[in-house]
Amino acid sequence: MQLNSIPEVEIKSVKPILRQTPCCMPLRVLNLYAGVGGNRELWENVEVTAVEYNENIAAEYKSKFENDNVIVADAHEYLINNFENFDFVWSSPPCPKHSRTNYFTQSISKVRSYPDMKLWQEIIYLKQFCKSYWCVENVIPYYEPFLPDYKKIGRHLIWSNFKISAIEMPKNEIGTMMKKYVGTGKHAHDKRQEDRNAVNPELGLHILNCLRNVQSKRSNQLTLEGW
Repeated sequence: MQLNSIPEVEIKSVKPILRQTPCCMPLRVLNLYAGVGGNRELWENVEVTAVEYNENIAAEYKSKFENDNVIVADAHEYLINNFENFDFVWSSPPCPKHSRTNYFTQSISKVRSYPDMKLWQEIIYLKQFCKSYWCVENVIPYYEPFLPDYKKIGRHLIWSNFKISAIEMPKNEIGTMMKKYVGTGKHAHDKRQEDRNAVNPELGLHILNCLRNVQSKRSNQLTLEGW
């Protein structure tokens, strides 16, 4: 098993996706804070570069998705240096500093910590500079989000530059996101932290399908306009 320890992406910068990537071609996806790959599990016709800081978790991801390019690196830094090389950027920054659980933990244990502002940095930066499709996913925070235009699905807030429709997440799955735990009566803490952090695969697929729907409509429109 071979993992890249430094980010070495030899892909030429692309023009805005609307004129560059036909819908039939594999989508070049940057999967940041990849974890064990819950969001990626049901994706097809994609070329994925996954970035994960923890080497052991990255190895587990690679064992599940052998064809993906897995890079052990700081996803936050990798994003700003490489986002232009991809058709779709998915970012799921760590949620513990934002979650409602963190609020209660601080109240009980008196261990104080600030929210991690990398979440908001990435949303602002992608919104201003990313010419391709992107989404940033996180949990509903214990405070009022100060960046609007997000989509709420289950326990998630999702910021993106394309329309994401609402879907119903199974109630038993809220807090126990991996599908294999639904209906088992197991609590979220019966799982490993890596599994608790994983995005439900069906939500990951839904977001990708929403992107492809928008991509298809825009591609057809450009064809009609003679591009």
